[in-house]
Amino acid sequence: MSLLSRRSFLHATGAVTAALAAPTLIRPGHAAGGTVKLGCLFSSSGTMANLEGRLNHVVRMAAEEINAKGGVNGRTIEVAVSDPASDAPIYAQVAKQMLEQDKVAALFGCWTSVSRKSVLPVVEQSKGLLFYPLHFEGDENSKNVVYVNSPPASSVLPAVDYLMSEDGVSAKRFFMIGSDYVWPRTINKQLKGYWKSKGIPETAWKEEYVPFGFSNFQTLVNQIRAFADQGGGKPVVVLTVVGSSIPDFLREFANQGIKATDIPVLGLDMVEADLEGLNTEPLVGHLNCWAYLQNAPGAANTTFLKQWADYVVAKKVPFKGDVVIDPMVSAYDSVHLWAMAAAKANSFDVPEVQKAFAGLSFDCPSGYKISMTAENNYVSRGVFIGSVNAKQGFDILWQSKDAPKPVPFSPYS
Repeated sequence: MSLLSRRSFLHATGAVTAALAAPTLIRPGHAAGGTVKLGCLFSSSGTMANLEGRLNHVVRMAAEEINAKGGVNGRTIEVAVSDPASDAPIYAQVAKQMLEQDKVAALFGCWTSVSRKSVLPVVEQSKGLLFYPLHFEGDENSKNVVYVNSPPASSVLPAVDYLMSEDGVSAKRFFMIGSDYVWPRTINKQLKGYWKSKGIPETAWKEEYVPFGFSNFQTLVNQIRAFADQGGGKPVVVLTVVGSSIPDFLREFANQGIKATDIPVLGLDMVEADLEGLNTEPLVGHLNCWAYLQNAPGAANTTFLKQWADYVVAKKVPFKGDVVIDPMVSAYDSVHLWAMAAAKANSFDVPEVQKAFAGLSFDCPSGYKISMTAENNYVSRGVFIGSVNAKQGFDILWQSKDAPKPVPFSPYS
């Protein structure tokens, strides 16, 4: 292990140890006693910190909400947090400690697919449970992972179809820019297969990849300009960079004076938090797609937004109380799904909780009733396509009529 990784791991496990210092927290999650433990694998440092860090707090908020109603099976939920420092191997090492030493009943964590894939063999070998709150590339189906968000058939393809339609911009050409890891490369592979099935030639797309934390997009934006100038139909950018690279890309795009009416950007990982601190007036019209947007209509979302705002003030959470992003809602949903399954099973043992997933449903703040079946551990969710507005948020352009059945494996891979 590198010195940096060792330091990150020591920092991460130190955070776990501190969180678990109280005597009631070191009991096994399913042993006799008054508490049951849940573990968080979300980074509060590194390139993913501004996004992942929020999810630690929303898991705690959901746990406190459940505890206020009597807990689960007579137990109070305790939440242990860690800081994997946006370093994929550290997620796996902390997950192993939480499952095998701290005996958490379930893990809630990861943002990038590389961190999830790092944790996957750990939860499978330890026969644990990981609730993963991000939409992602699919092409995976483990009984030890609950895929709470949407695979591409439910999220990415509807957004691409919208861009290609007359309701969108009749897109004909596609410049793909992604961070260099499994989610962007797999998504882009699926998109290329999808475009081929539509008769779109390979000359109509281009793809480039950048390292995690990449910030200088001037040359790549110049390449996008050149690609657009080649002609052959309306060009769009499919953006799959993650973390701090998203606002850096948007800033450069705006600095060069490119508007959404010229070259629209579909930011597949872009959320409201990425717009904080940006002047979004030059970015109006760029798109994203998620299972939740902060501007989702309905009483359930109004209640959730107030709950988060109040929680931020009450707990002195170091994030804005007026910004909510999809993975926060998905993490919140995750805790409730786990609690419902544990209550249905009258057990915290993973095999019993797994058996209880079939038939579960929950009223998500998005306004959709999300649900699980016996087929797999994917969750049916609705989907929104949003458009950047001048107020650092997204207006809803389109949303699904219901929560489509998830398709775990893409026919275009």
